[in-house]
Amino acid sequence: MRLTVERKPAKVLPDTRRVIARFFFNGEERAVELIKKILTLDKEEVSGLVLPLLQDFSKRHRSITRKLFRHCERVKLYINKAGGNYEKLDDYTRLLIGSYFTHEYSIESAAFFNPSIVPDPDQHNLEEGQLRVIISFRAVGEGHVSSVVFRRAIIDRNNNITVIPAGNYIDEAEKIHNLIYQKRLFLKKAQEADINEEFLTMVTEKLEDRFDYDQLKKLVIEARQKTDDPATLIQYNLLLALSDSYRRITFSKDTDISDRVIFPISDFESKGIEDARFVQFTDDNGKGCYYATYTAYDGVHIMPKLLKTTDFYEFKTSPLHGAGAKNKNLALFPRKINGKYAMLSRIDGWNNYLMYSDNINEWEDPIKIQSPEYHWEFVQIGNCGSPIETEYGWLVITHAVGPMRRYSIGASLLDIHDPSKEIGRLRDPLIVPNPDEREGYVPNVVYSCGSVIHNGELVLPYGLSDHSSGFATVNLKTLLDRLRNGG
Repeated sequence: MRLTVERKPAKVLPDTRRVIARFFFNGEERAVELIKKILTLDKEEVSGLVLPLLQDFSKRHRSITRKLFRHCERVKLYINKAGGNYEKLDDYTRLLIGSYFTHEYSIESAAFFNPSIVPDPDQHNLEEGQLRVIISFRAVGEGHVSSVVFRRAIIDRNNNITVIPAGNYIDEAEKIHNLIYQKRLFLKKAQEADINEEFLTMVTEKLEDRFDYDQLKKLVIEARQKTDDPATLIQYNLLLALSDSYRRITFSKDTDISDRVIFPISDFESKGIEDARFVQFTDDNGKGCYYATYTAYDGVHIMPKLLKTTDFYEFKTSPLHGAGAKNKNLALFPRKINGKYAMLSRIDGWNNYLMYSDNINEWEDPIKIQSPEYHWEFVQIGNCGSPIETEYGWLVITHAVGPMRRYSIGASLLDIHDPSKEIGRLRDPLIVPNPDEREGYVPNVVYSCGSVIHNGELVLPYGLSDHSSGFATVNLKTLLDRLRNGG
């Protein structure tokens, strides 16, 4: 049985033109001095500066005036400190002040990689044999800050892939809402984030079993004003940052999927949102949604988190808790197994684990199910996205690391009723970096965060040396036969 992998010609490359307009702040002292200078300008000077700015940047951003107004509002405290009155400013002055507190950020200037793929909720107006898909990518820009971005693609009857070109604009969520927290889970995650337990008890004993961000923020601000101890202040800041990790974000309905970027929105994500693994999930009642596990990183802490959406316009984010929600590489099964959610993890960094839970946010008692076995996976083995259900078992696409820290993609098959049992594993990699794929931000790496089955083949998008992304297909029957017969 010859296992042939076909690399497709489609490639997705980073595009430096994809920029978002972000709030820019350089400290209170500089902000006040800057605003003082702006307030000395007369109306004619202000309009003479604002109109060319709007003409220039409206070509690059949807609703640039709304962003500038919003950024001006964020510094209204410093406007008043500079001797102005925010409420009495005319629109042109507000726009000009907002522009000085705005900068462009190129979200994918460095890399565009580690894709995940799911069927699009919209499958209308397709020809027979076609599948419309949504592909998520890890985009990396200045400072190696990662975000989640999307493209739509069509897979035809021959499994050729056409990636729909991105639109002219890209933007962050239109609205960001804080959620209600359960104190028990919040305390548990705070302990995992290294926040002092005695300190936590002191703060949270004043909270109800369920509370919102504003209640916590008010409590923390009041307590923070009573101390000047640097260690205590750090604890307060960590607590507020953690509460920021529970969010609901909403994108405008007039945006294309390629217009939307999920950019870090809390301090615990300040260094990036990494490697989202999307899966189309079906509950026992037949209702469906999309989940994605991803890694939030602040430069010190790794926080596994969960995204949920039904339409890719509105997303809910929340941390994952428990002894099994450690490190990176969490991947949710697409349905419950024996009445429980199931998840793959790699809590120790080099072996694969399986977990079950009644609560999708709580994960305990991980069971080791796979360890490095072959020379090309001696350093570590992990998943390349959520398991895929087949007639012979759960197909798990894996990544593995061997000599010279070369990443390869492999495959294994787990029992459909008891995924802790491995039926088979490929003895040799499915994909290794070829000469055209080994150069990039991190050389000698191929990596994926999810794949789909279509027209009898596994369709596998994968990152190329942490720079760009490509696609490959392999015959599903041949792959499963190999896995069932010793690899």
